Amino acid sequence: MGLILIALNYILTILFYIIMIQVIASWLVAFNVINMRNDFVRQFLGALDRIMEPIYRPIRRVLPDFGGLDFAPLIVLLIIGLLQRMIAYQAVHMAVTG
Repeated sequence: MGLILIALNYILTILFYIIMIQVIASWLVAFNVINMRNDFVRQFLGALDRIMEPIYRPIRRVLPDFGGLDFAPLIVLLIIGLLQRMIAYQAVHMAVTG
């Protein structure tokens, strides 16, 4: 059971960093720091969008339209934080009770 919790925590951590990279890259595109005409940038951001869209889609269906603001990554980050705290609690509980 402990290895499963560790693996799940690693997966959530990787997902957290993917979301942070995607958010920062979208800001850089919005402020014209990086150029979408570059093939590498376009392919990289497209890959991130394809990876994260299945996770964002259910949240975007529930959230109201906020214009140009997308709060789905923020909601996913909050959920990841909650899940990691639950995993840490479960790990401590397993260590104490044996």
